[in-house]
Order: sequence, then C-alpha cells, then structure tokens
Amino acid sequence: MDRIRVLGIEVYGHHGVTPEERAVGRPFVIDVEVALDLQAAGRGDDLTATVDYAAVCSLVADLNDAGPYHLLEAFAERVANEVLTRFPVQEVTVRVRKPHPPVGMVVQAAEVEITRAAERHHPEFRPLGQTGG
Repeated sequence: MDRIRVLGIEVYGHHGVTPEERAVGRPFVIDVEVALDLQAAGRGDDLTATVDYAAVCSLVADLNDAGPYHLLEAFAERVANEVLTRFPVQEVTVRVRKPHPPVGMVVQAAEVEITRAAERHHPEFRPLGQTGG
C-alpha cells in the first residue's frame, strides 16, 4: 500500500486535563499518514486521484479549533475518524505531540499514535457541522 505523510502540522490549542493547560494553551504537533493506492495519481499526474495534503492540514486545523480535548487520544481519534470520513483512504495513522508537557520534570514531548482502518471506522464521529439523526 502506498502512503502519504504530512509531518509536523503545528497548531496552537487549549487542550489538556488541567484548567491551567486549557486556559493558557500551547503548541501541538500533528503527523498524519494515509494509506491508499497512488498509482493512478502517479501515472496521470492528477490531484483528483490522490489526497490533497493541503486539505489534510486544513482539516487538522479545523479539528484543533473545534476542541478543546482533554486527552491527546481524543484529538488523535477525532482526526483519524474525520480523515476516514472525508478522504478515500484505506488506513490512517495519526500522531499528536504535546511539546514539553507539564509533568514536573523536563520532558521533550508526550505523544499518542493511533492507526485506524476504513473498515473499523467509528460512525459515531460525525464530520464537523453535521449533527445526529
């Protein structure tokens, strides 16, 4: 399976468990990797036959703004489910990093990585702007 990786998407969010983290905010860094067949895009040099990584970046920014999330896991899960909903991919891996987390000592980053496949897509997560029904 072919892959597209968008690495180091930087956003500023008010995510975290403590009220202080949520009030002050901090940068977060997100990586998104999608698996799909890229043969048609490569042969035809055709953007419509692939995933536009600018659209992936925009989606991550929108989901960041839709927060806050208490857990990195929740942010990553939302990104993964939205990517599976919006793009014709077979699998997505999402990494969400919190640089220098407030844990009482020097830590470079805390990171969560999740991988979800299209057939395991969680329909309870709806695209932004859609409500239940």
